Amino acid sequence: MAPSTTPTVPTVKLNNGVEIPQLGFGVFQVPDDETAAAVTTALETGYRSIDTAAIYGNETGVGRALAASGLPREELFVTTKLWNADQGYDATLRAFDAGLAKLGLDYVDLYLIHWPTPARDLYRDSWRALERLAEEGRIRAAGVSNFQPGHLARLTDGAKLVPAVNQVELHPGLQQAELRAFHAEHGIATEAWSPLAQGAVLDDRVIGDLAARHGKSPAQVVLRWHLQLGNIVIPKSVTPTRIRENLDVFDFALTDEEMGAVAALDRDLRTGPHPDELN
Repeated sequence: MAPSTTPTVPTVKLNNGVEIPQLGFGVFQVPDDETAAAVTTALETGYRSIDTAAIYGNETGVGRALAASGLPREELFVTTKLWNADQGYDATLRAFDAGLAKLGLDYVDLYLIHWPTPARDLYRDSWRALERLAEEGRIRAAGVSNFQPGHLARLTDGAKLVPAVNQVELHPGLQQAELRAFHAEHGIATEAWSPLAQGAVLDDRVIGDLAARHGKSPAQVVLRWHLQLGNIVIPKSVTPTRIRENLDVFDFALTDEEMGAVAALDRDLRTGPHPDELN
């Protein structure tokens, strides 16, 4: 279901005033040689937020697509992430420079510490490096990914900046209510990776019934649920029809009753590792 016209994607204002499109395009598990084509399709469809990471190995492909698009840099929102092996103050600065070179950019809009890796206990040092990058204007916003409330509390104790974003696994099967409440209390935006649970929730009867009721696909219903919760979402696909379909979610709305039906699907379903266990 391709949108008949390019939709206007709403933005979320972060705690430093920077605005991020609420619906973006993720490139997790996309090979570098396929990334440029996928990102080009996304940009042509109307996406303006692109999410990558050092560990994905496709920052170069993203950079090629951005350069070829001809779009003004200020219209784009680019996110990349620091990998675990590069944590630590000096190592973070070096890793950022390497990623920026691969992207072919002068700055990124959002830079995230990818995982807390608590056993290594370096994320506070990395955060100081992100604060420096923000002060220098090389990143417009600093954030984290996969941080739990305890990690966030320790990170911000004595820090200059509160993370603008925490990007976490979040979908109807893993709704992270406690973490989202912590975010709301501390002014941290919630961004969902694996917003469709890698397809695991799309065969759920409740989702299917809502899709039929609204004349939408199950994926569109789940993305709409995220948007109405206030989550930022970055669905990934390399299929042009699905790339377009995922953006076509602004012409319908779920009722409070329907939102409640999706809320009842929460069951601690993880598709990735628990943040306390990855080091």
